[in-house]
Amino acid sequence: MPATKTDKPRGELTIRTLAMPGDTNAAGDIFGGWVMAQMDLACGIRGAERAGGRIVTAAVNEMSFTSPVKVGDTLSIYSDIEKIGNTSMVLYIEAWAQRYLTDRSERVTFARFTMVAIDAYGKPTKIPPLLDVE
Repeated sequence: MPATKTDKPRGELTIRTLAMPGDTNAAGDIFGGWVMAQMDLACGIRGAERAGGRIVTAAVNEMSFTSPVKVGDTLSIYSDIEKIGNTSMVLYIEAWAQRYLTDRSERVTFARFTMVAIDAYGKPTKIPPLLDVE
C-alpha cells in the first residue's frame, strides 16, 4: 500500500546512502536491484546485531516498489524486527527517498525478509534471548 505524505517511517534508521548515476536502469531511474541490495544490507546489519553473530538472507517474503528512486535522492532504509524464532527472524524493511535538493521524503519500497543466524560452519544457530536490563 502506498504511503501518504503524513506517514512516518516504521522502524530504526539502519542505512543512509546516495543514489548515483551508475546505479540507473535503462529508463534512467535507480535500478530496483540496487534498492533491494541496500535493503538486504540493512537486514544483515540489524539481524547480526540482534543475533549477536553471522546472519544470512533465507527469503524475501514480499516486496513492493511504490515509487521510483531518482539520481541524487538520499535513500534511507528503516528496519523493524517483527518476529524472532529459534534460528530465524522476520524483518520489515522500508526504503524512503529524500528527493534531491528538497526536504520531501516518501516511502518508495517495503519488504519482509527472513534471516537465519548461522555458526562458523554455516549451520543455523540459536538466536539468544533478549536480556532484561534494569
